[in-house]
Amino acid sequence: MPIIDKTACPVKTGSIYPAPYAAMMAGRQSLRLGDAGGLTQFGANLVMLAPGAMSSLRHWHEREDEFVMVTDGECTLIDDTGAHVMRPGDCAAFPAGDPNGHHFVNRSDAPAAFLVVGTRQNPERATYSDVDLTVEMKDGTATFTRKDGTPYKDDSK
Repeated sequence: MPIIDKTACPVKTGSIYPAPYAAMMAGRQSLRLGDAGGLTQFGANLVMLAPGAMSSLRHWHEREDEFVMVTDGECTLIDDTGAHVMRPGDCAAFPAGDPNGHHFVNRSDAPAAFLVVGTRQNPERATYSDVDLTVEMKDGTATFTRKDGTPYKDDSK
């Protein structure tokens, strides 16, 4: 049956980010709805943010399109042009190759959620706007580097 039982989907918490960035994703959870439905050409995830949580580091993709629609609560989209409050039904699109770094923050005192749909490119590279970090995803493996291409090492210790 093509109907996805959201209650049977595993909840993914945390992130693939290296330290110290992984800890910044506390309060973020997602349901991998596209995976649960067997989709392979694009991803569809329901991202849930606790009050004060953020979806990701501000980033942009070289080869992947992203589409977001807020489903519950209130999210603030932060991109290169500023902060934009989004409510249920509000949508945003991020074309591949557009270096407009973006992420979502729940600045409210109630839970919030949004659906994100994105193409799956292999390999893919994303750049993080506010930190010296990039990631290349290839065959399901993430490799983090500095923006100059040198291997990432956690210097915060």
